[in-house]
Amino acid sequence: MTAVQGGRTPKVLHVSPEAVPFSKVGGLGDVAGSLPAALRDSGTDCRLLTPAWEGVLDRARELGFSLSRLSRKAEAVIRWKIHRGTVWKCSGEGLVAYLLEEPSLFGKTVYPRELTPDSVTPFLFLSLAALDLPSATLWKPDIIHCHDWGTAPLPAALKWHIHFGSSGDVCKTVFTIHNLAHQGLLSLESLGDWGIRNEAARVEGMEYFGMANLMKGALVSCDAITTVSPGYAEEILTEEGGEGLGGLLKSLSGKVSGILNGLDDRYWDPRTDPLLPERYSPDNLSGKTACKKKLLERAGWKDDGRPLLVSVGRMVEQKGFSILLPALEELVGMNCRLFLVGSGQTEYEEAADSAAARFPGSVFVFRGYDEPLAHLAYAGGDFFLMPSRFEPCGLSQLISLRYGTVPIVRAAGGLRDTVFEHGTPGGNGFLFSGYTPEDLLEAVARAMEVFRDKVSMQLLSLRGMNADFSWNRSAPLYKKLYESLLL
Repeated sequence: MTAVQGGRTPKVLHVSPEAVPFSKVGGLGDVAGSLPAALRDSGTDCRLLTPAWEGVLDRARELGFSLSRLSRKAEAVIRWKIHRGTVWKCSGEGLVAYLLEEPSLFGKTVYPRELTPDSVTPFLFLSLAALDLPSATLWKPDIIHCHDWGTAPLPAALKWHIHFGSSGDVCKTVFTIHNLAHQGLLSLESLGDWGIRNEAARVEGMEYFGMANLMKGALVSCDAITTVSPGYAEEILTEEGGEGLGGLLKSLSGKVSGILNGLDDRYWDPRTDPLLPERYSPDNLSGKTACKKKLLERAGWKDDGRPLLVSVGRMVEQKGFSILLPALEELVGMNCRLFLVGSGQTEYEEAADSAAARFPGSVFVFRGYDEPLAHLAYAGGDFFLMPSRFEPCGLSQLISLRYGTVPIVRAAGGLRDTVFEHGTPGGNGFLFSGYTPEDLLEAVARAMEVFRDKVSMQLLSLRGMNADFSWNRSAPLYKKLYESLLL
C-alpha cells in the first residue's frame, strides 16, 4: 500500500481553510495551494481539500480549471444536525483539488472575528467532511496533512470522535503549525456537540486552562508535527516562543520537525510577472529601474537618488510595527524613503498615516492590499523592511530576494533561516536581533553604507535573485516524512 510496502508512493490529502488560487487570507493560502502541486510534480499522488467560499467556484472556472460535481456529498453531524456538502473535483495547473460547497457554512468571510460554537462550525465541517471524503471520491488517502487550527479537529476526531475514532480506518495525520499564536479556543462543553468523547476533555487531551484548545488536540493526536521553518521549530519548544504550548511541544519534540516553506517561483518571477510594468532578470536589471520609477510615481515622487525602503503586509504587532513606526522620523533623517502597503491594527494604521502627512516627500502609505501594487513594491524597492517580532517562516522576504530587493529583517524564526548578513558566506541582506527601534535603525544604517557602493549593492541584489527558495528544496523533505510514517 505504501512506497515501502507496495511499491508506490503515499497518497496524501492536504486540508486547508484557504488555498491559492481559490482563496487567500495570508501565507497559509500560498503554502496550501502550492505545496500539493509541487508534491505532484515530484511524483506523489497529492490532492487538496478546501472550502468553496463564496465566489471560489466562479474563480476556478475563470482560471480555466476543469470542474466536475461528484454524485455523492460529503456529510458530517455537528450539534445534532446533518451537514451535507457538494464536492467538486477541480483539476488544472498541476493541481487536483476537491472544493467543498456548503453555502450556509462557507460564505464570504474565511475566519470569524470571534470563535464560538456557531462560528467554528465551518471548520468542524471541513475537518469531518475530509474523513467522509473517500465515500464521495472513491480515492482514499494514506495520510491526511492538516494545516493550522482550522483543520485541527481532524486529527482529534480520529482519536476521540464517537464514529471516526472507532471506525477502524488507519490513516496517518500530519499537522502543520503555520502560526502558533492562533490555536482555536472553545468551551469544553462544546466538544460533545460535535461528537467528541469525554476523555478528550482532560489535561492529557484538549483541555487548556478550563477551555478546549483545538490545536492542542491536534498536537497530541497527530502522528507528525511540522512547522514552516527550522528556526520556528526551535522557538516553539521554548516558554517564550511556545505561546502557552511550549512545554507540551517540548514533550512531543520527537515528532516535531521544521521544514522551510517554499516559494511558488512560477508565480513570483520578475522575468515573467504580468503585473510589472517592465520585466527583468539577473542578466538585465533595467526593468527593475523602471519598476522603481513607476513605484515612485505612484507616491507622487521623483527619483532623487535616495534609497527606497518598502514594506508589504499586515500592520500588526507580529510584523514589528511597534518598533518600525517609532523609527520613521529617524529613517527619514537618514535620507531614506519608505513605501508601506498594508492594513491591520487601527493604532498602527493611524500612526502610519500621520507619518505620511508629516513627511509627504519621504513616507507613503497605501492602506489595504492591492495585488498589482504589492508586486510593484517588491520589484521597485531597494530594500524590503520586515522587523517581525516573531515570524514562523515568512514569504515576503523570499519574494523580495527573488525580485532583487534586499531584505532588512529581524533574526526571528524563518527569517534567520533565509536571510544572511551581508559580508558573511551567502550574505544576502541585513539582520538584527534585538526588538527595539534602535536595533532596526542600526541595521538600516549598515544597509545604507552598502547602498552608497553601487557595485556591492548590485552584487547583493543579484545574490538574492540567484538563490533557490522554491519548493524544489522542501517538497522532497515532506515526501520523505510521509514515507517514514508508513514504514
